[in-house]
Amino acid sequence: MTGGTLRIVFTAEDLARVRIASRADPMWEMVMSLCRLQERGGGTAMTGWRRRVRDDLASAGLLPRVREVLLPLVPKGAYFPDFLTPIEAQSGLQAGIDALAGTPRARVRAELDVLRGHAGLPSTLEDLARGDLCSVRRLSRLVDGYCRTAFASHQQMMEAALGHERGSLVRHLADDGVDTMLARLAPVLRWRPPVLEAAYPAGDREIRLHGRGLTVIPSYFCQITPVALVDQRLPPVLVYPAPRRPRPAPGHKDPLVDLLGATRATVLHTIAADQGCSTSELARRIGASLSNASKHAQVLHHAGLITSTRHANLVLHQLSDLGAGLLRRHRAQHPPG
Repeated sequence: MTGGTLRIVFTAEDLARVRIASRADPMWEMVMSLCRLQERGGGTAMTGWRRRVRDDLASAGLLPRVREVLLPLVPKGAYFPDFLTPIEAQSGLQAGIDALAGTPRARVRAELDVLRGHAGLPSTLEDLARGDLCSVRRLSRLVDGYCRTAFASHQQMMEAALGHERGSLVRHLADDGVDTMLARLAPVLRWRPPVLEAAYPAGDREIRLHGRGLTVIPSYFCQITPVALVDQRLPPVLVYPAPRRPRPAPGHKDPLVDLLGATRATVLHTIAADQGCSTSELARRIGASLSNASKHAQVLHHAGLITSTRHANLVLHQLSDLGAGLLRRHRAQHPPG
């Protein structure tokens, strides 16, 4: 396949229906991670993940089936079936697994026929290619086991990278509108209204949304170029590589602890470092329960140090001018050691 350009064409109605995924999509991460498993490089973290995941899959007895079934379904640099990434996975892994298990037989046959034309099919996939329902259910159980095993060692890194990116997108959307949010996707994507463009390894492709909107899904395991579904009759999604930002190293002394207490100082620093985050993301970062994170955020909100804005099912916490000024003064007076 030669390189090309992906063009997603918006209408005014589509711009009003842009949606940011509220959580990591486990089925897209599964597909993207299978691509990464077949490559080399990608940095220290990815190299370490590949080494670790092969050991973990072998320990769980899953490695032979992953090699026989999952890797041929997602060949490197080629087409993979859309039914592997159902939109229901936006509600969590179990919803995605259930949707995969319930894929209609005719759809499985049709999409595996496309895969056969692109990359061929090994004998291990012939029952699945016939649309055998037992094979589809076995596939769903294998995907479930793979996701739970492959992501376990990287869960914190995934949540940190994706939480930071989702928070940034929500903040730009809430503060400046959808134009600014789409422009913020550079340099991976280029927003040239009304078209969103990106380099695309599978040749030139154009997707016209026709008022259906678009779900934007940042991905930890997606790298270099974005990915979209092949079947344009499905709900449109755009998966793109989330930037991986190193967390700032904390200083040896934090005078805010005396003022706010250790946990609330951590909350304030976390919100500042991530340039905003939701309550659930905050809870994961500071290692607290959702209710405790919410209570600490409420105290800081009432004190005027942060703002808390509801956006759909997310409450996004950001530094207020007062909180930002407080941090600036303390950093000036007490620089990190």
